[in-house]
Amino acid sequence: MNADFTAEELAFQEEVREFLQNEFPRELKEKVDANIRLSKEELVRWQKILYKKGWVAPNWPEEYGGTGWTPTQKYIFANEMGRIGAPEPVPFGLKMVAPVIMTYGTEEQKQRFLPDILQSNVWWCQGYSEPNAGSDLASLKTTAVRDGDEYVVNGSKTWNTYGQYADWIFCLVRTDNTAKKQEGISFLLIDMKSPGITLKPIVLLDGHAEVNEVFFDEVRVPAENLIGEENKGWTYAKLLLTHERTGIAQVPRSKRRLAALKRTAAQTDDGFGGSMADNPAFKQKLAEVEIQLQALEYSDLRTLAALSVGKAPGPESSILKIVGTELAQQMDEMFVQLAGYHCLPFVPDQFEEGFQGQYIGPGTTASTALTYFNNRKLSIFGGSNEIQRNIICKAVLGL
Repeated sequence: MNADFTAEELAFQEEVREFLQNEFPRELKEKVDANIRLSKEELVRWQKILYKKGWVAPNWPEEYGGTGWTPTQKYIFANEMGRIGAPEPVPFGLKMVAPVIMTYGTEEQKQRFLPDILQSNVWWCQGYSEPNAGSDLASLKTTAVRDGDEYVVNGSKTWNTYGQYADWIFCLVRTDNTAKKQEGISFLLIDMKSPGITLKPIVLLDGHAEVNEVFFDEVRVPAENLIGEENKGWTYAKLLLTHERTGIAQVPRSKRRLAALKRTAAQTDDGFGGSMADNPAFKQKLAEVEIQLQALEYSDLRTLAALSVGKAPGPESSILKIVGTELAQQMDEMFVQLAGYHCLPFVPDQFEEGFQGQYIGPGTTASTALTYFNNRKLSIFGGSNEIQRNIICKAVLGL
């Protein structure tokens, strides 16, 4: 693989840098740099700026409003976004449900849903996991029974990320209880304002209700909201999950965090008259993370190249998911190691919405430990890493 950019690619890189420097709102960058969570309104504002530029959906086909970029251009864009800390578009609409609608939806569904997704006019959420169907997703129990021109949906979903903001939810529902469990599932789009839907926030260890439970009680959904064929939803879900797992690798963001980790290490006393950046044991950890991150980056590029010629990501998406999330957690642990006892003080304000962070030591804030706890989920969502290893064994090794 040739890792050198052409003159045209370097010019594109400069264009992206100039755009981000001028158009990424300064107040949002200040919040990102301070590790402060952005609000829904702030995320949508940034996505609409990207939409106006024509850059909000790099992986969409041009016919639907995509960029037509080469794999290298997509790579450059993602890296420059990660370098400056500009948030990627919320994935549920643009990166998850949209590819399913494009691939399996009717022309009417494409015209109805895709423009609003592209323009960030509608916030989507995901309805996959259930209280007793997480990694074993095919065991889901939420039912959708056909009643004339409607489906009647009953059941519940859990770990629903940012469902409190959502206008629509894409759901896996069971439409046939007699078939093999993977063969009785359908893919349904549901308006969150439908009567019978209730939502219960789940407050995480960092004090934020990032996820929710969603309950469906006799919710009536127009049959025209069914994507593809009835009982074929498992096939569609696998397409969505491979795109999700590829995105979870988050190489550009990890590179930015690695740079921050190095800066923090240089500011932290090792207790022997030097900094942690000069500590042999910690330097070795940094080197190992950097080597693994570079290897992950090249694997991500190979997957991106395959996508550019029309191939769907296969088991390599599971590899990216495993390595990317475990590297992120490893860096969390290193940040905590650098913070040391500064992670211990209890700061009540840290559990309040909009908490600004509090300086409590060299390169650390009171959010250091909270970030560590929140990111324990990385190796679970999108299919636990244990399940991903099973997928690799079956698809690659034939076991």
